[in-house]
Amino acid sequence: MGLLDYLKSQFLEIIEWQDDSRDTLSYRYPDQDREIKNGAQLIVREAQIAQFIYLGQFGDTFGPGKYTLNTDNIPVLSTLKGWKYGLHSPFKADLYYVNTRLFSGNKWGTANPVMLRDADFGVVRARAYGIYDFKVTDVKIFLKEVAGTDDHFRLDEFSDTMRSRIVSVFTDALASAKIPVLDVASRYNDLGAALLPLINPQVTTKYGIEITSFVIENVSVPPEVEQAIDKRSSMAAVGNLNDYVKFQMAQSLTNGNGVSGGLAGAGAGLGAGLALGQQMLAAMNQPQTTPTAALAGGVPPVISSAAIELLGSADVARVLGVSEADVIATLEKGELKGKKIGSTWRVTKTGLDEFLKS
Repeated sequence: MGLLDYLKSQFLEIIEWQDDSRDTLSYRYPDQDREIKNGAQLIVREAQIAQFIYLGQFGDTFGPGKYTLNTDNIPVLSTLKGWKYGLHSPFKADLYYVNTRLFSGNKWGTANPVMLRDADFGVVRARAYGIYDFKVTDVKIFLKEVAGTDDHFRLDEFSDTMRSRIVSVFTDALASAKIPVLDVASRYNDLGAALLPLINPQVTTKYGIEITSFVIENVSVPPEVEQAIDKRSSMAAVGNLNDYVKFQMAQSLTNGNGVSGGLAGAGAGLGAGLALGQQMLAAMNQPQTTPTAALAGGVPPVISSAAIELLGSADVARVLGVSEADVIATLEKGELKGKKIGSTWRVTKTGLDEFLKS
């Protein structure tokens, strides 16, 4: 080997990186302890950023293009190295290539339940998982906070590093948005897009990346919260409970079931056969002689008004043909008049009569 060939082998004249891996985020160019020649060619391809680092400090940054390395286009590195008279000799510096293309389909999920504070249910434990797309937008922050000095930082390492951080940012954004648990567990398809403006400022500032798409595939809550959500959904489907009860009564008359689906029992004095609340109340105002005798022609038996002065919520539910939860919800709204004794609701015949007539 001649002297000229030997000298050429000691210096880097053309610097470029061709990425064929499709999963590399950052790559430190292997200089093999060689120096960069004055006037060397630097090639940066599309979706790449080249970042010089000298003695642990960030130097010049190059976007896509072809560059001749000299004092004119590496002023930061020249300043760091302290060249008083310009760059005329070979120099040594680390060069990192960072991939800025979009990385899609990355999974995220909560390893442990996330504690959410909700106005309706108090503190609720929830688990969530989904996918997100991202790209590097700030090379210096990304190298400093995420990739570090790794000479070949890949996507699987990024996923391990960022999984807990993404969940933390998601939790903070969810808490800041104050979204009810009912919406979190039932409208998560739209939730990701709504949280994106809250998530991105944090991940960009802290990690130098931008999340372009954040999808929540599932949110699971404890069984008791799921039951409450189902009840709320049922109430929303029913709409106006008063109209719903009247519709049920009309359907009962149409189907000829006027006396078969009523109150099955309210203590020992209540027998079967009180389907229509208004007929029951009319009977309650008549004198009582034979509480359990069924009258001919399918007419409901006459019941003592004293025997059913107060009805429980379960009894009212059977009279109206709805669930006890619907009755309690109506009592709490004040649409049906009643009194809460301890933990049990009681409804007077007058209150039930007024409700049926409304």
